[in-house]
Amino acid sequence: MPYSMFDPSALTVRPLAEREHDMSSDEIKPLICLEENRDPNLRAVADAVFAARQGGSPVLFMMGAHVIKTGMSRFVIDLMEAGCITHVGFNGACAIHDFELALIGATTESVEKYIAAGQFGLWCETGRMNDIVRDGSADGLGFGEAVGKAICEGEFPYRDVSILAAGYRLGIPVSVHVALGQDIIHEHPNFDAAATGIASYRDFLIFTNAVSQLEGGVFLNVGTAVMGPEVYLKALSMVRNRAHQQGQQVTDFTTAVFDLQPMQGKDVHTTPSKDQPEYYHRFWKTVLVRTVKDGGRSFYVEGDHRQTVSGLWKLLKEGQR
Repeated sequence: MPYSMFDPSALTVRPLAEREHDMSSDEIKPLICLEENRDPNLRAVADAVFAARQGGSPVLFMMGAHVIKTGMSRFVIDLMEAGCITHVGFNGACAIHDFELALIGATTESVEKYIAAGQFGLWCETGRMNDIVRDGSADGLGFGEAVGKAICEGEFPYRDVSILAAGYRLGIPVSVHVALGQDIIHEHPNFDAAATGIASYRDFLIFTNAVSQLEGGVFLNVGTAVMGPEVYLKALSMVRNRAHQQGQQVTDFTTAVFDLQPMQGKDVHTTPSKDQPEYYHRFWKTVLVRTVKDGGRSFYVEGDHRQTVSGLWKLLKEGQR
């Protein structure tokens, strides 16, 4: 007999107008270098991006939601528009914050406040994403393209700060890599797990295709400790499997991790031993060591995204003048 399941149709879903927001569009930073970051690796990463784009190779920007929550959306969009970023990867939370900011100019709720009443994540307008993804999936679109198209073509007053909309407008893939049950829209009665799975899997294959062209390119892992390294690892394995069959290789590329984790004085190019807590930092052993040991190079850039992302943006924009 099948196990009993919770019935989400009984849930109360309230309008976003009733929610207190922890972030507004006023907190999205203007395009200026916000704070000087003195990490010497930042210049090396910028040089690698320049070399990749001049050689026609891709620059993949895999990011966590904190990049958006620290107000850095305009910087990502501007680098897309400048041709410095050729693919953006999101987790589900990124897509939700991007969507809400585009729709109402605000996002983020207090977990502590709303979980007590069982209202966390249950907001009507945000649940529209489920309908958008379901319809887009039926039309053969991936998750990112479906939501980006909806923002571009719908009534979204703040679409100018949407990375998803920018991707659709520019023809740059923004792939969304979800884990079922991990995002607030999965709570909603209109959530279609099959459609979401198909749409996100399409995005995984789109991302994997971008990784297949990574020779000479750059993979940036910005503020994502698990999703980014894990999706990249599987995609690269698939790509190298096919490359080996064809007598080719995908080994000569650059990776970089942008994160807050203190790493000064540590050898980030060697996998920590299993008795060290750092062994379980996937961004370390996967992005900085294992996947580049056959001919690539890697860098770790430590700091707040407001420093590091705007610092990279400044170096890249100055180099284009």
